Amino acid sequence: MAKKPFNWWLWTKMAVVGTAIIIGGPAFVRYVQPTDEELFQRYNPELQKRSLERRYERQKEFDDFVTKLKEYSKSDKPTEAEKEQARNASVAEALKMAEEIKARKEAIRREAGLPAQSGSSEAGSR
Repeated sequence: MAKKPFNWWLWTKMAVVGTAIIIGGPAFVRYVQPTDEELFQRYNPELQKRSLERRYERQKEFDDFVTKLKEYSKSDKPTEAEKEQARNASVAEALKMAEEIKARKEAIRREAGLPAQSGSSEAGSR
């Protein structure tokens, strides 16, 4: 039997298409992805104001986090008091976020003209 000739045209097309997908896919995603400024401009004015007000607070929290991280990297283990304090802070933050989410949901329901939910008893009866 005769050996089939190597199909250079087929492999060239496949290499070109593969390269276009590998390079073009991420390039397209980067092109359509909005920048932080564009996202900020899409916020409603109330969210923009709240975000600007909390910016300093978030930057300070991040700086504190980095400082603690540097301290922890120097020592082998954090102390028990630091562990307990971190645990309490995370629980408090989780509770704060849950309340904030609940308030946002209620605000959205009010804006939509829906009645406020009284609790989980209604959700359980549905």
